[in-house]
Amino acid sequence: MSSRYDWNLPESAATPQEVFQTRRTVLRALGFGGMTLAASPFLFSGALNGDDDESSESSTRFAGTVGKKFDELFPAKRNSKYDFAPLPQTPESIASTYNNFYEFTTDKSKVWKLAQGFSCDPWKVQVKGLVEKEFEFGLEELFRWFPLEERLYRFRCVEAWAMQVPWTGFALKSLVERCKPLGSAKYLRVVSLLDKERLPGQKKGTHWPWPYYEAFRLDEATHDLAFVAVGSYGHPMPMQHGAPWRIVMPWKYGFKSAKSLVQIEFTEKRPATFWNDSSPKEYGFYANVNPKKPHPRWSQATERDIGTKTRRETLLYNGYAEQVGSLYSGEEF
Repeated sequence: MSSRYDWNLPESAATPQEVFQTRRTVLRALGFGGMTLAASPFLFSGALNGDDDESSESSTRFAGTVGKKFDELFPAKRNSKYDFAPLPQTPESIASTYNNFYEFTTDKSKVWKLAQGFSCDPWKVQVKGLVEKEFEFGLEELFRWFPLEERLYRFRCVEAWAMQVPWTGFALKSLVERCKPLGSAKYLRVVSLLDKERLPGQKKGTHWPWPYYEAFRLDEATHDLAFVAVGSYGHPMPMQHGAPWRIVMPWKYGFKSAKSLVQIEFTEKRPATFWNDSSPKEYGFYANVNPKKPHPRWSQATERDIGTKTRRETLLYNGYAEQVGSLYSGEEF
């Protein structure tokens, strides 16, 4: 008999939440365009409440940055293997207006406003380092190389707030394999967009070593939970969430899930990371969620859910200890 993990939630117990969709998406979910109602039962609360108006502020606020060229790929079917209990999905109206994205601003409530109208098409990603052959790929490949699915993941910020987000994408392992790293590759390094003309935080925050860069051990990057996200809440990714694609590592603090990526590099030696370089006593390379390891300036024992405005105990590895615990000794920082 198979056992359920503490983060699993049966579909019958799922809590519908507010998700803003356009009329076209709602029609697809009803059965038009090959999408069935059963595939995404949570899609309709926004529409039933009148939030499906394409001209409304909500539609603009959550708009993707790649136009409509990939609309037929959304919404993707939810993979219930990754659902969890008992936490409800955070409403998009909250999750998409409370964001850390210092490339725009350090003010969480203003990121989405500054991100409006940001276009990510065209977009190129460079693959380099210890691979069979260095190459580039664009949005067409990014969106169509692998079948898309939706996963509902916990998200935990190092600042001790949390939310639960439905990401659309595919396993990071699939992308790693397509890059064909050499046997000597031990780490995956990623680099975010550098654009001081369109990213005001990079222009003003000159004391930070832009562009943003992160890294992971290759066994972390190829773990089943590691995810490439190209969308959220049933539509292509809005810029405030890291369009056109980002990495999602749900057992690590949010700053490890690097956004708006333009470069992938495979290395043998452990690469430097942005926050570890900027403040090494406060931010480690691994940054695994651990309630017993306080930040130097605050406790990590509890977290505040921004959707329900409640406080709860922090779980080891953000609730994914059974899945990723074997990767670590417990002493990593």
